[in-house]
Amino acid sequence: MDRWRAELPEALVASSELGKRVMVLSGLLGEATRATVTGFDLTGADFDVLAALRRSGKPYRLKANELSRSLLLSTGGTSNVVNRLVSRGLVEREPDQTDGRSTFVRLTPRGRSVAEEVVIANSKAHDEVLSAVPAELLENATAALRELFRHLPR
Repeated sequence: MDRWRAELPEALVASSELGKRVMVLSGLLGEATRATVTGFDLTGADFDVLAALRRSGKPYRLKANELSRSLLLSTGGTSNVVNRLVSRGLVEREPDQTDGRSTFVRLTPRGRSVAEEVVIANSKAHDEVLSAVPAELLENATAALRELFRHLPR
């Protein structure tokens, strides 16, 4: 970035530098996640669904359309992921008793166990990627990004 700043300073406003650095960090963490979930014979989308359900708290279930919205997946894409996880015994569908058009996707006990294992393994993989970063700097960067996201359109 410093070389670009010297060569073409008007192109490197703070937002450009932030964007580039966030993309690089995202790539590093994303690669660690891919390696981790592959070790559990999961796809990234499988991991996202399992993590979302586990994060939702007891009874570890969400409506299928809520999953789609929160994970930015199409309803068809969500359905494919859920089908794959159902076939592996990690989630199950259950009808919404108050709305016959909706179904819930719920973690099975085995799915909860797998979700917890992979989330912990993924956290450790991210810790490895960031191991050279001082804890205080990591906390400050996280707080700054959290604040930045409060100002972005949703």
